[in-house]
Amino acid sequence: MNQVKKADPNNRTVAENRKARFSYEVLDTIETGLVLTGTEVKSLRQGQANIQESYASAEGGEIWLINSYLPEYLQANRFNHEPRRRRKLLVSKREMAKLSQSVEREGMTLVPLKIYFNDRGRAKLLLAIARGKKLHDKRETEKQRDWSREKGRLLKERG
Repeated sequence: MNQVKKADPNNRTVAENRKARFSYEVLDTIETGLVLTGTEVKSLRQGQANIQESYASAEGGEIWLINSYLPEYLQANRFNHEPRRRRKLLVSKREMAKLSQSVEREGMTLVPLKIYFNDRGRAKLLLAIARGKKLHDKRETEKQRDWSREKGRLLKERG
């Protein structure tokens, strides 16, 4: 018997920063936890979040997610959260030292790639250590993407 695996409602992507891979050269990724309030989690479960203009910063021995947008949860009257507040990221001490060292010494940037719920139902953030691409690197990426798309079309036509 062929069993169809159902999509787990807990393990799904809520927000993705698709432009980050175009604008930055991703060198390493780290899964981090998020410190959220109850209304923020409910807003995430509704699939409403935006991390397009957000970034992470190491300040005072902690890592913060800055400028991410989680809209207010409509059913929570006065107990709501600020949509663009700074959110603390949960990482181990070793990872925090690695991240802060790469940002300070090597001039890297901490870019959030996506927010998702893991198999235990916890909100996680995929954080990338990245280096900004120059204009000619972006053009090269676009050429490779166009060529791979064209190559796929040619192979599909010829069988």
